Amino acid sequence: MQIKEIIVVEGKDDTTAIKRAVHADTIETNGSAISEETLRRIQHAHDKRGVIVFTDPDYPGRRIRAIIEQRVQGIKHAFLPKAKTIAKNGKGLGIEHAADEDIREALRQVYTPNEAKPIVDDITLEDLMTARLIGHPQSKARRDQLGEILNIGATNGKQLHKRLKMFQITEQQFGEAVALLDQEEENV
Repeated sequence: MQIKEIIVVEGKDDTTAIKRAVHADTIETNGSAISEETLRRIQHAHDKRGVIVFTDPDYPGRRIRAIIEQRVQGIKHAFLPKAKTIAKNGKGLGIEHAADEDIREALRQVYTPNEAKPIVDDITLEDLMTARLIGHPQSKARRDQLGEILNIGATNGKQLHKRLKMFQITEQQFGEAVALLDQEEENV
Protein backbone atom coordinates (compact mmCIF):
# COMPACT_ATOMS: atom_id res chain seq x y z
CA MET A 1 0.00 0.00 0.00
CA GLN A 2 1.51 3.30 -1.17
CA ILE A 3 0.53 6.47 0.72
CA LYS A 4 0.77 9.76 -1.20
CA GLU A 5 0.51 12.03 1.84
CA ILE A 6 3.22 12.43 4.46
CA ILE A 7 2.23 10.83 7.77
CA VAL A 8 2.90 12.79 10.96
CA VAL A 9 3.80 10.52 13.89
CA GLU A 10 5.21 11.07 17.36
CA GLY A 11 8.55 9.27 17.19
CA LYS A 12 10.96 6.99 15.37
CA ASP A 13 9.32 3.78 16.66
CA ASP A 14 6.05 4.95 15.08
CA THR A 15 7.91 5.63 11.82
CA THR A 16 9.30 2.08 11.93
CA ALA A 17 5.80 0.63 12.42
CA ILE A 18 4.31 2.75 9.60
CA LYS A 19 7.11 1.80 7.17
CA ARG A 20 6.68 -1.86 8.13
CA ALA A 21 2.95 -1.67 7.23
CA VAL A 22 2.93 0.66 4.19
CA HIS A 23 5.17 2.61 1.82
CA ALA A 24 5.08 6.15 3.20
CA ASP A 25 7.17 9.09 4.31
CA THR A 26 6.84 10.41 7.85
CA ILE A 27 7.54 13.48 9.91
CA GLU A 28 8.22 12.87 13.60
CA THR A 29 7.08 15.44 16.17
CA ASN A 30 9.38 14.00 18.84
CA GLY A 31 6.80 14.46 21.58
CA SER A 32 4.02 16.88 22.36
CA ALA A 33 6.26 19.97 22.56
CA ILE A 34 6.23 20.47 18.79
CA SER A 35 8.90 22.90 17.66
CA GLU A 36 8.20 25.81 15.35
CA GLU A 37 10.53 24.21 12.79
CA THR A 38 8.52 20.95 12.87
CA LEU A 39 5.26 22.88 12.40
CA ARG A 40 6.79 24.65 9.38
CA ARG A 41 7.87 21.28 7.93
CA ILE A 42 4.34 19.92 8.43
CA GLN A 43 2.84 22.98 6.69
CA HIS A 44 5.29 22.59 3.80
CA ALA A 45 4.53 18.86 3.53
CA HIS A 46 0.81 19.65 3.53
CA ASP A 47 1.25 22.21 0.75
CA LYS A 48 3.29 19.79 -1.38
CA ARG A 49 1.70 16.35 -0.82
CA GLY A 50 -0.87 16.52 1.95
CA VAL A 51 -0.53 15.37 5.54
CA ILE A 52 -2.12 12.61 7.60
CA VAL A 53 -1.84 13.02 11.37
CA PHE A 54 -1.56 9.57 12.97
CA THR A 55 -0.77 9.97 16.67
CA ASP A 56 -1.23 7.72 19.69
CA PRO A 57 -4.73 7.51 21.23
CA ASP A 58 -3.67 9.16 24.50
CA TYR A 59 -3.50 12.67 25.92
CA PRO A 60 -0.14 13.63 24.34
CA GLY A 61 -1.31 12.27 20.98
CA ARG A 62 -4.55 14.26 21.14
CA ARG A 63 -2.58 17.36 22.16
CA ILE A 64 -0.21 17.00 19.18
CA ARG A 65 -3.20 16.51 16.86
CA ALA A 66 -4.87 19.67 18.24
CA ILE A 67 -1.71 21.79 17.89
CA ILE A 68 -1.21 20.72 14.27
CA GLU A 69 -4.91 21.11 13.45
CA GLN A 70 -4.88 24.66 14.81
CA ARG A 71 -1.84 25.57 12.72
CA VAL A 72 -2.35 23.65 9.44
CA GLN A 73 -5.76 23.83 7.78
CA GLY A 74 -7.16 20.85 5.85
CA ILE A 75 -5.02 18.08 7.31
CA LYS A 76 -6.25 14.50 7.25
CA HIS A 77 -6.62 12.26 10.29
CA ALA A 78 -6.07 8.54 10.90
CA PHE A 79 -7.14 6.96 14.18
CA LEU A 80 -6.56 3.68 15.97
CA PRO A 81 -8.50 2.66 19.08
CA LYS A 82 -6.51 2.30 22.28
CA ALA A 83 -7.10 -1.47 22.37
CA LYS A 84 -5.20 -1.91 19.09
CA THR A 85 -2.17 0.07 20.29
CA ILE A 86 -1.35 -1.67 23.57
CA ALA A 87 2.06 -3.36 23.79
CA LYS A 88 2.07 -7.16 23.93
CA ASN A 89 3.46 -7.05 27.48
CA GLY A 90 0.68 -4.61 28.46
CA LYS A 91 3.21 -1.92 29.37
CA GLY A 92 2.93 0.90 26.90
CA LEU A 93 0.60 2.23 24.29
CA GLY A 94 1.24 3.64 20.86
CA ILE A 95 1.11 3.29 17.10
CA GLU A 96 4.44 1.44 17.31
CA HIS A 97 2.65 -1.51 18.99
CA ALA A 98 -0.15 -1.79 16.41
CA ALA A 99 -0.42 -4.70 14.00
CA ASP A 100 0.46 -3.93 10.37
CA GLU A 101 -3.10 -4.71 9.20
CA ASP A 102 -4.59 -2.37 11.82
CA ILE A 103 -2.30 0.43 10.58
CA ARG A 104 -3.31 -0.23 6.97
CA GLU A 105 -7.01 -0.26 7.92
CA ALA A 106 -6.70 3.05 9.81
CA LEU A 107 -5.02 4.60 6.76
CA ARG A 108 -7.79 3.28 4.46
CA GLN A 109 -10.33 5.11 6.64
CA VAL A 110 -8.57 8.48 6.74
CA TYR A 111 -10.85 11.42 7.48
CA THR A 112 -10.49 14.79 5.83
CA PRO A 113 -12.37 17.66 7.44
CA ASN A 114 -14.41 19.46 4.81
CA GLU A 115 -13.97 23.19 5.14
CA ALA A 116 -15.30 24.00 1.65
CA LYS A 117 -18.97 23.41 2.35
CA PRO A 118 -20.84 24.75 5.36
CA ILE A 119 -20.53 22.65 8.49
CA VAL A 120 -23.72 20.79 9.27
CA ASP A 121 -24.47 21.00 12.97
CA ASP A 122 -27.46 18.69 13.23
CA ILE A 123 -26.19 16.80 16.29
CA THR A 124 -26.79 18.93 19.37
CA LEU A 125 -25.37 18.81 22.88
CA GLU A 126 -28.82 17.65 23.95
CA ASP A 127 -28.47 14.69 21.55
CA LEU A 128 -25.14 13.86 23.20
CA MET A 129 -26.78 13.96 26.64
CA THR A 130 -29.71 11.80 25.50
CA ALA A 131 -27.23 9.28 24.07
CA ARG A 132 -25.43 9.27 27.46
CA LEU A 133 -22.23 10.55 25.83
CA ILE A 134 -21.96 13.54 28.20
CA GLY A 135 -23.23 14.06 31.73
CA HIS A 136 -23.57 10.35 32.57
CA PRO A 137 -21.39 8.02 34.67
CA GLN A 138 -20.67 5.84 31.61
CA SER A 139 -20.10 8.77 29.22
CA LYS A 140 -16.33 8.34 28.85
CA ALA A 141 -16.58 4.64 28.02
CA ARG A 142 -19.44 5.31 25.59
CA ARG A 143 -17.50 8.15 23.88
CA ASP A 144 -14.47 5.90 23.51
CA GLN A 145 -16.63 3.20 21.88
CA LEU A 146 -18.40 5.74 19.66
CA GLY A 147 -15.03 7.14 18.54
CA GLU A 148 -14.00 3.62 17.58
CA ILE A 149 -17.26 2.89 15.72
CA LEU A 150 -17.18 6.18 13.77
CA ASN A 151 -13.37 6.08 13.43
CA ILE A 152 -12.95 9.61 14.81
CA GLY A 153 -10.78 8.77 17.83
CA ALA A 154 -11.36 9.06 21.57
CA THR A 155 -12.55 12.45 22.82
CA ASN A 156 -13.85 14.32 25.82
CA GLY A 157 -17.39 15.77 25.66
CA LYS A 158 -16.47 19.11 24.04
CA GLN A 159 -14.12 17.48 21.55
CA LEU A 160 -16.79 14.95 20.57
CA HIS A 161 -19.24 17.63 19.49
CA LYS A 162 -16.49 19.43 17.54
CA ARG A 163 -15.26 16.22 15.89
CA LEU A 164 -18.75 15.14 14.85
CA LYS A 165 -19.09 18.48 13.05
CA MET A 166 -15.55 18.47 11.67
CA PHE A 167 -15.93 15.02 10.10
CA GLN A 168 -19.48 15.73 8.90
CA ILE A 169 -21.00 12.81 10.80
CA THR A 170 -24.67 12.79 9.80
CA GLU A 171 -27.59 12.33 12.17
CA GLN A 172 -28.17 8.93 10.56
CA GLN A 173 -24.54 7.81 11.08
CA PHE A 174 -24.67 9.11 14.65
CA GLY A 175 -28.00 7.36 15.33
CA GLU A 176 -26.74 4.06 13.92
CA ALA A 177 -23.56 4.25 16.01
CA VAL A 178 -25.51 5.05 19.21
CA ALA A 179 -27.91 2.16 18.46
CA LEU A 180 -24.89 -0.13 18.12
CA LEU A 181 -23.55 1.14 21.47
CA ASP A 182 -26.91 0.47 23.14
CA GLN A 183 -27.11 -2.98 21.58
CA GLU A 184 -23.60 -3.86 22.81
CA GLU A 185 -24.56 -2.74 26.35
CA GLU A 186 -27.67 -4.93 26.28
CA ASN A 187 -25.61 -7.95 25.25
CA VAL A 188 -23.16 -7.58 28.14
